[in-house]
Amino acid sequence: MSNVTKRFALLSVSDKQNITVVAKALADAGVGLLSTGGTASLLRDQGFDVLEVADYTGASEMMAGRVKTLHPMVHGGILGRRGIDDDVMHERGISHIDYVFVNLYPFEQTVAKPDVEFDDAIENIDIGGPAMVRAAAKNHASVTIVTDPSDYDRVVASLSDTAEANQQLRFELAVKAFEHTARYDGMIASYLGRLSGPNAKAGDDAAIFSKTINSQFELVHELRYGENPHQHAAMYVDANPPPGSIAAATLVQGKPMSFNNVVDADAALACVKQYERPACVIVKHANPCGVSVSAEIIDAYQAAYVTDPTSAFGGIIAFNRSLDKKTCEAITAQQFVEVIIAPSIDDDAKRVLVDFPNVRALETGTESAPLPMQLKAVSGGMLVQDEDTRVITESDLTVATKRQPSEQEIADLLFTWRVAKYVKSNAIVYGKNLSTVGVGAGQMSRVYSARIAAIKAHDAGLDVKGAVMASDAFFPFRDGIDNAAEVGISAVIQPGGSKNDQQVIDAANEHGMAMVLTGVRHFRH
Repeated sequence: MSNVTKRFALLSVSDKQNITVVAKALADAGVGLLSTGGTASLLRDQGFDVLEVADYTGASEMMAGRVKTLHPMVHGGILGRRGIDDDVMHERGISHIDYVFVNLYPFEQTVAKPDVEFDDAIENIDIGGPAMVRAAAKNHASVTIVTDPSDYDRVVASLSDTAEANQQLRFELAVKAFEHTARYDGMIASYLGRLSGPNAKAGDDAAIFSKTINSQFELVHELRYGENPHQHAAMYVDANPPPGSIAAATLVQGKPMSFNNVVDADAALACVKQYERPACVIVKHANPCGVSVSAEIIDAYQAAYVTDPTSAFGGIIAFNRSLDKKTCEAITAQQFVEVIIAPSIDDDAKRVLVDFPNVRALETGTESAPLPMQLKAVSGGMLVQDEDTRVITESDLTVATKRQPSEQEIADLLFTWRVAKYVKSNAIVYGKNLSTVGVGAGQMSRVYSARIAAIKAHDAGLDVKGAVMASDAFFPFRDGIDNAAEVGISAVIQPGGSKNDQQVIDAANEHGMAMVLTGVRHFRH
């Protein structure tokens, strides 16, 4: 039988798992094997009769393998419309290529290496592979395109299927193929977009925004439901999730994460990572309800817990140090917890958690890379902004009142300011001795957030006298200061910028409070 009338399967894969099983099934079905490079060598070594692409096209590979399948004999065999282009194919000696098995150069794995060189990344951009994948997917009426080894069994089984069943399979695989090439191109665009030139590294600063958003997300698992049981939900992960993120974290024990677990865990992790000393953050409904910094994480946990034990029930607890047995026992002895997050979890702590199989335990690793952008879906579109990474230090503060804050007040003001950044607006945080004593979140009126913070402190039996207050945005009126003074707040940190700033400062002076201005707002919606 001449090559012109023979049906071929083109096999060119970087991931060679189970490719010999496929090759045998195709050969047994009378389909010729057409292949390139390493795949051809493997199949030939296994005793298969393989036709090299170079021998089929009459054009040898060139430019160190950069050009090998970009040829009319290949793409004509894939794209030719059966029954329409047969005469042209016969005239030019082009055979039907009815199956295309391709997976692409390992670009994702290459750029994931911390020391990857720019030239290496460029060389791992596949050109011929995506071209064949797209061509086969376009002509799925006649061609089966396979990009994922997990689909090999379906394709082998389909060799004896009806034409109708094969048509449905080809369509499904074509959709998957276009998703595959879109993700692949997105990874390349995302990687290059983070660089400022060929001498740059992946971690270098670069422009956040481009005409299109190049981040590519892959489905990792479907969730039981969304925020509520009647909502469908799933988790997608960026092709290159930053180390130290929730997307890159490892679930070492417990049930799969739920939609709300992921949202709350992300908020807790982001908040706790901003502290240098051992810290604990407890989050409920995406808001920190207790935060503390101490010499040991067990002390930080206990101080965070007493801020609001009621809200801490069923909460998410995050640490910025390894979770030890003693802290783990303290948590499980006094509260129900949904998720515990830490850079690592000691083996002794893991043994404690075995008796609490419903507690989800996440290890994030010690690395920490900020996300390049935040995405938020809206009807028919998406909002994009860079991460709120602005850090305020003592040198950035402007004292607006007659009274200067004490050294301890400065420390507490900077501590509560960091907490406020992760509390939903309007946000008010009361703090003392590097621990929260009350948090007011998400109110339409700032003065009500202040009242709620005071109520929570009272209900928890915590002494507010001498505590400080952080506000994520300016006070439009003096009533927030008056309310804070009534409960014993001694110092305030806020951005300033209201047309009524002087009235607010005057109120602080009247009450003998210290007030510092940051000039920076931290709204969180």
